[in-house]
Amino acid sequence: MQRRTLGTQGLTASAMGYGSMGTVVGYGATDDEQSVTAIRRAHELGVDFFDTAEMYGWGEGEKLLGRALSPVRDEVVIATKFGFTRAFGTDSRPEHIREVVENSLRNLAVDSIDLLYQHRVDPAVPIEDVVGAMAELVAAGKVKYLGLSEAGPEQIRKAHAVHPISVLQTEYSIFARDAEPLFGLLEELGIGFIAYSPLARGFLTGAVQPIDDYDPTDFRRRLPWWSPENYDTNIDIVEQLTQLAKSHGATVSQLALAWLLAQQDYIVPIPGSRNPDRVTENIAAADLVLSAADLARITDIAPTGGHGGRGTPSPWL
Repeated sequence: MQRRTLGTQGLTASAMGYGSMGTVVGYGATDDEQSVTAIRRAHELGVDFFDTAEMYGWGEGEKLLGRALSPVRDEVVIATKFGFTRAFGTDSRPEHIREVVENSLRNLAVDSIDLLYQHRVDPAVPIEDVVGAMAELVAAGKVKYLGLSEAGPEQIRKAHAVHPISVLQTEYSIFARDAEPLFGLLEELGIGFIAYSPLARGFLTGAVQPIDDYDPTDFRRRLPWWSPENYDTNIDIVEQLTQLAKSHGATVSQLALAWLLAQQDYIVPIPGSRNPDRVTENIAAADLVLSAADLARITDIAPTGGHGGRGTPSPWL
């Protein structure tokens, strides 16, 4: 698989990564053994970047990912995040960061975390203090590289001035385009980009369902893309994208992932699935090359993304 450079500190990753949130929360009932199989299938097919977070099951997601990757620990990059409370508030006090990292190291059963993100900017703690504490963990050998998630330009600049930031993670897909104005800044500072929810929370998978068909615990029931006033319009977008994908012998998921890879050479999408066959399908998108005409057609179909917007970024992501 093609490799991509993330930042200027030495971090590299497979062009396609794996996001593990759905193995424990957010998308209805889970199956640990199926998830372990899916994670290992991703690695077998060339993926070496795996993303999790403290709040994905409050440690359970880290434990599952650590178990799945334990046989290949030295061959992969493991990223995790800190910064939320169980009440979905933010807490990036330095003492809390240190506590969370110790827990994450135990949960993942690793000696060091390859990439540590602040999950969300904490308005109560200056970003300089947050990154200062993260930098101390780098100096102590407990963390290798630093990242931010859903941060804005001012926070990115301030953070990067304290310690180099290797990666920004933000939602990005054909349906969610509001990260694009940040790309110039990332290029200026030499920061890579991780695209979470690259398949628009499942809307770009070919398996989307009306809102009432989802499990009551499924957070998509609250997203604007699924609301009655937007759903049919978004389905029409997906149908047009599906026809374009078929002209390449591909699925709409593969088209959506290939589109992301074509946007910038420092972008790594992290689709996640508990289904090993779906994982195989997603990873095959790395081999799909889109022409300038294909990219222009996608822009014509969805010039401003999905109708209704992505809403407030979910704390789960």
